[in-house]
Amino acid sequence: MKKNYIYNGVKAIALLMTAASLTSCFDALDEVPDNRTEIDSPEKVSMLLVSAYPEETPALLCELSGDNYIDDNVVVPATHNDARSKWHEEAYQWKDINNYSMGEQDTPNQVWETYYAGISVCNHAIQAMLEMSEDPAHDLELSHSWGEAHVLRAYLHFVLVNTFAEAYKDETKSAADRGIPYVTKPETTVHVDYSTSEYLHSVKETYDLIEKDLLEGIDLIDDSKYKVPAYHFNRNAVNAFAARFYLYKRNYDKVIHYADQALGTNPSSMLRKWNTINTNTMDSRLNWFNDHQAPCNFLIQSTYSVQDRMLSACRFAINNGKKFTDNDGREWTVPSTLKSLIDGGGPNWSGQLPAFDSNLFIFGGQEFGVWLFRVYEYFEYTDKIAGIGYVHMLYQPFTADETLLCRAEAKLYKGDQAGAIQDLGFWTTYHGVTSALSLSGIKGKYAHDGKHDDYVSAIHPAEMGFEKVLTGDDLAVLDCILHFRRIETMFEGLRWYDIKRYGITVYHHYRGANEDEIHTDSLTYNDARRVLQVPNNVMEAGYPSNRTTGASGGSGGGGYQTHALETKPFPFQSK
Repeated sequence: MKKNYIYNGVKAIALLMTAASLTSCFDALDEVPDNRTEIDSPEKVSMLLVSAYPEETPALLCELSGDNYIDDNVVVPATHNDARSKWHEEAYQWKDINNYSMGEQDTPNQVWETYYAGISVCNHAIQAMLEMSEDPAHDLELSHSWGEAHVLRAYLHFVLVNTFAEAYKDETKSAADRGIPYVTKPETTVHVDYSTSEYLHSVKETYDLIEKDLLEGIDLIDDSKYKVPAYHFNRNAVNAFAARFYLYKRNYDKVIHYADQALGTNPSSMLRKWNTINTNTMDSRLNWFNDHQAPCNFLIQSTYSVQDRMLSACRFAINNGKKFTDNDGREWTVPSTLKSLIDGGGPNWSGQLPAFDSNLFIFGGQEFGVWLFRVYEYFEYTDKIAGIGYVHMLYQPFTADETLLCRAEAKLYKGDQAGAIQDLGFWTTYHGVTSALSLSGIKGKYAHDGKHDDYVSAIHPAEMGFEKVLTGDDLAVLDCILHFRRIETMFEGLRWYDIKRYGITVYHHYRGANEDEIHTDSLTYNDARRVLQVPNNVMEAGYPSNRTTGASGGSGGGGYQTHALETKPFPFQSK
């Protein structure tokens, strides 16, 4: 099947003003965004903030760390594939990630650098507004940009802390866990000591600063100021962000409040309507899913990402499971993520989720994994004759469907089990399920009886600081919420944050391309490897290691150019 590439329209409206090139982990914080440009008008501030939205995402890094992907070398007989990049293998084995090259996409280094570059832009925008007005928050020309800069700065730190630090637990435990540097002003010196108390925050302090920025900006967002609201923190996106932030912090009243602001009490008009998809071509599917006018797409992020190409390399993917005996005579079962995510049914449907009908694809046969069309790449040519350019993927950091699941979880913890089930019922209806959702169906699907382990995760809420530990029917409903969110956000990395929040144990089984032995490893709730190591050049700049072992690696800038794929490495077909 030939690939019909589309020019990524996001690039046409992005980067009107650019940040300085990155030469080390925190150099992005030491330079003005463009020393040739004076930011001296509301219009220039607004344009500058466009470049603060990062073109990287930790999605692939988090997926490789979590429990959605399986090593095909383990479950497919006689398969000895290399990883597409060496660091993919390191991430899957929860090692410090050393082996990546300058500019390689999706790496910890790229995420760290681009998110702090965005923070730098926000800080320069805030500083410029303070020089233009004594009170930017109440200046009619600046208040919206003041709000956007603070909300975006909060979000960028939120992603970083949840990727490179422990999950939020409670005020006591999280005060003892190291967070990440929270940077709130432009740096004016070349070398900054980021190991000082000004930057070396705990997780609690990081969350407090995120909340301060979020509340500073949330009421100032004005959608009318945007040409294309879905590419910015619009009203729905910022309310969805607040709902997720307070879910992670376990302030459930605020989760419900902000989710209601984004969804309303009846979310029917907001959810993705899978029955309206045009399934004629891959391009039409992508355009439908990524439509910036679709009410469900609260925020759209254009990234340089090769997740699609990693999946086509046939090493790590959603796949069937397997039973095997290792060299020490121990018997292992690799759970089928194909079953838990795609083909295993749910509490009110059997087999494949109806929304996925004709929208799933496979490489060279089912044994090499299944992927949803939404991860298919866009390709931006810089030289059509040479066939080179940039690989893009569009992600939706916030959607109506995921926000609905945040609200369901909050309702459950507030004692409103019926309200939680009602929200879960909305989710199944708009994913094409015709049968009504009921508590009995949920209890049957998510029974802790050893027969439903593909859908039920062993969680450790007490150890993770939860004041309320759910049991009985409420636990079954929680399992349902976690399962639905796992399906909703596959390929996006959010499952990894649920794994961290709930202390879910993850098992990885892997076999190198040049070996016969299968290795097994597990990640428990108190394993230091749940914190992804910061890049080595960050530590060289004075920031201490956030793991018990060191890390080393390269540094990089923007998206690297690669050749377009005229065909997939393996023929692919609808599943």
